[in-house]
Amino acid sequence: MHAAGHPEGVPDGTAPTDQMVPDDRLLSALLDGMDAALFALDTTGRVTHWNQRAEALLGWTADQVVGRTGLGGWLVREADEAEALAGLLAVSRPPADGRPDARQVRQLPFRRADGGRGLMRVATTAIRDTAGRPIGVYCAFGEALAQLDLERDLALSAALLGEAAWGVLVLDADLRVVAANGRGADGLSAAPVGLLGEPLAEFLAGGFEELESALEHSLAGQPPRDPVELWITLGDDGLSGVAPFDDRPIEQRRCLLSGFLRLGSTVSDDDAPLGVAWIFQDVTETKRAGQGAARQRFRDSQLSRASRAAADCADPMDAAVLHLHYALAGFAEHALLDAARDVGGLTRIAESPGSFAGPTTARGVPIRYRAGHPALQAADCGVPVRATGGVSRSAWAQDHRWPSDVQHALCVPVRSRGRVLGALTFLRGDGRRPFDRADAAYGEEVALRIGTALDLARLLGASH
Repeated sequence: MHAAGHPEGVPDGTAPTDQMVPDDRLLSALLDGMDAALFALDTTGRVTHWNQRAEALLGWTADQVVGRTGLGGWLVREADEAEALAGLLAVSRPPADGRPDARQVRQLPFRRADGGRGLMRVATTAIRDTAGRPIGVYCAFGEALAQLDLERDLALSAALLGEAAWGVLVLDADLRVVAANGRGADGLSAAPVGLLGEPLAEFLAGGFEELESALEHSLAGQPPRDPVELWITLGDDGLSGVAPFDDRPIEQRRCLLSGFLRLGSTVSDDDAPLGVAWIFQDVTETKRAGQGAARQRFRDSQLSRASRAAADCADPMDAAVLHLHYALAGFAEHALLDAARDVGGLTRIAESPGSFAGPTTARGVPIRYRAGHPALQAADCGVPVRATGGVSRSAWAQDHRWPSDVQHALCVPVRSRGRVLGALTFLRGDGRRPFDRADAAYGEEVALRIGTALDLARLLGASH
């Protein structure tokens, strides 16, 4: 039995078949709702469809157009009608090689309802019946210059996301990566596929705050007007323990010259951003080279000033301490000078900028360094020794008899006339980078001058 009031075979709540939307009405609604300007011709050249986008673009209404045979006198000039119509319908005719084209594109001058003319880029597609016979063509068109601009934009996007000279990352409003080119992925030491869909913060160990601020300002419509230099850290390969010969990079810190572009929709009036493009170039080597040159100029100046000041010292020990003070500027927080004893071990003879153990620290008292201490290694082996604290840095520093805020140390042998006279120690605290090979070379330069002063002081003491 069937429920009363419903035709047999029709489910409850479903409209009868004779009340469903006809196919031609559905097609017209779909065509009118499309963003592209469209019209259709049958094989005789009669206009069968004309959507609202075409009306908005040219001014001709569907009532004026649908049913007309031919395009001359209204859409194109009378003199151009035959050529234009033949070109539009060509896609529906079998070509000489027997392989019909699925789509053809050409440019035609169309007339507007107000009498003006515009060059249109028209793409035609053949319409065929169930037996494969042509019954007409669909024509999608738009202004040629606008289409050319769109294609240029797409080509630019493809080029930037291809092998461009700049790294490019496209992020959504949640700062998740939605697209990346090869250089962009290399800049974050990741594979392009591994970046997609992931939060950008997961790939950075430092410097994300400044980057996030620039991205959020860009999403808000206020991107930086000029390229900005952002230092980011991808990881921390900091050394632990004593590393006298290790020259690995201390941290993967990079300087990226960055620009930001807010991405908005070109087909919607919605003001919400689609995301932001981060375009950058890795200028780490250039920046480090510039910083290294500036640092070297300053250090050379300090060495020169220290030498001139030391030349006026009557006591060579005063000259040694002067070198210690001048070397400390911009280089480290503490400097310790220990002299070698004849019976082994080291004796403290100077500190800069002052005693870290209090005003009662006695000079000339042997320092009870434990076995394997970096200063003892430097004096025994005659080579610079670099050291960085472990997990518990304060305990590490105190264990080495250094201030509790010390995190990095450089111990350099003090030599003169082929003999090791002691050890010079430079200490850096929290927030400073570890010592590198360039720092070790500078420390050796300072130690050579101090060694000459100490040797002279010994010679003068022996003569007296």
